[in-house]
Amino acid sequence: MNDVLRTLREARPAELDPDVPADARVREAELARAMAAAPEPVIGRGARRRVRPVWGIGLAGAVAAGTVAAVVLVPGGGGEPERSRAGGQTGQTQRLDARTVLLAAAEKAGGQSDTMGAYWHTVSISSHTYTVGKAGARYSVTVRDRYEAWTPSKPGGTVYGRQQYLGAKPATAADEAAWRRAGAPETFEIRVPISPGSKITKPYRAKLAAASPQPPKLSASPLVDGDKVFWLGRNVTMKQVRALPSDPARLKAELMRWFEGHDTESDRPMDGGEWLYRVASGLVMDMPVRPEVRAAGFRMLAGLPGVTSVGRVADPEGRPGSAIAVDAATPGGVIRDQMIIDLATGTALARANVMMKPTAGTEVPAGRTMDSEVLLTAEWTDSAPR
Repeated sequence: MNDVLRTLREARPAELDPDVPADARVREAELARAMAAAPEPVIGRGARRRVRPVWGIGLAGAVAAGTVAAVVLVPGGGGEPERSRAGGQTGQTQRLDARTVLLAAAEKAGGQSDTMGAYWHTVSISSHTYTVGKAGARYSVTVRDRYEAWTPSKPGGTVYGRQQYLGAKPATAADEAAWRRAGAPETFEIRVPISPGSKITKPYRAKLAAASPQPPKLSASPLVDGDKVFWLGRNVTMKQVRALPSDPARLKAELMRWFEGHDTESDRPMDGGEWLYRVASGLVMDMPVRPEVRAAGFRMLAGLPGVTSVGRVADPEGRPGSAIAVDAATPGGVIRDQMIIDLATGTALARANVMMKPTAGTEVPAGRTMDSEVLLTAEWTDSAPR
C-alpha cells in the first residue's frame, strides 16, 4: 500500500487507533483474524515499517507468531454447490473451475483502457467483525470504514487520503437481539492483541468502537523516500510498478525474487505459493499496473496450486461475481482467503476472510466473514481531492 495509509491512520478516530506500526486496514484485518485463530488472546507479530499494501487482508493475522510455526494450506478447498436466484426460485448452475475463472478475467483485464493521470485514485470499504459483550451474553458487531486515496504518478508528489469511520452494528439478527438484551449500548469494547516488541505487557488492548458514524477526515503526506508508492515484496516506485513484465512466467519470477520464506507481515514461515497468491491478488485488485500486466497476474494465479473455485457469490456491497480462494488451516480453524471477480470486466471486486471450519473453543462460527475489503473505484485521475 502506498504511504497514504500512514496518514489515514493518523486521521483515524482516536478510540479506534491501537497505535501500532501498521496501517489501519492491515492492522485491523490481522488482529481480527488473530482473535479468530486463537481460543485465548494471543500476541501477534508486529509489521515491518514500509509502504503498506491496500490489500493486506490475507492470512497474515490468522495465526500469531509463536502460536504455530506455519499456516497449512488445505488442498481441494471448494465449497457448497453454486446456486443462482431468478424470479424467486433457486436453481442449480454449473460452477466454473478456478483456472477458467482466472483465465476469463485475464481476457477482459487485458482489454481495459489505461491512460495515466496525475493520481491513482482508489475508494474502498473495509469491514471487520468482532465478538464483544460479557461472558454468557456475547454477540458480534461489524465495524466499517471508508478509505479514499490519491497516489501521485510522479516522484516528489503528495499522497492524499480521506477516511471515514462508518460505525459499528450487530452482525446478524441474532446478534442484534443479544445486543438489545444487553441494553443496546452505543459503544462496543473491542480487544485487540498486542504486537511483540511493544512496551505494553498485556496480551491485548481494549478499544471502544462507536455505533455511530463520524465525519470524513482528509490527510496529506509526502511519498516514502520521495518516490515509493506501493509494496510488492518490497517498497516500489510508480516507475517499477508500471515496468512489471506482462508475461506470467516473468512476472512470477520478478515477484519471487523478493520472497524470503516468511509471510508479508511477519517472520512467520510461509510457503512460496501462499505468499505469491497474496501478493498477486493485491496486484490484480487495485494496483496501477498496465492492463496486460493485470492480465498476466490473473494467468499467474491460474497456475498456482491450491487455488479453488467458490462459485457465484455477492461481495459485501451486494455486487455479484465469481470467487476463487485459498483455504488455510490455523489454530482457530480453516480460514478461506477469497477474491471475488467480475468476469464481465475482468475486475477484482473484493477480498474477504471467511471462517470455514472453526476449532473447539473458537468464538467465530462457520461461514462468518471475519473481514473484507471492497474496492469501489480504482482509476487514473488528474483531479486532486477537494
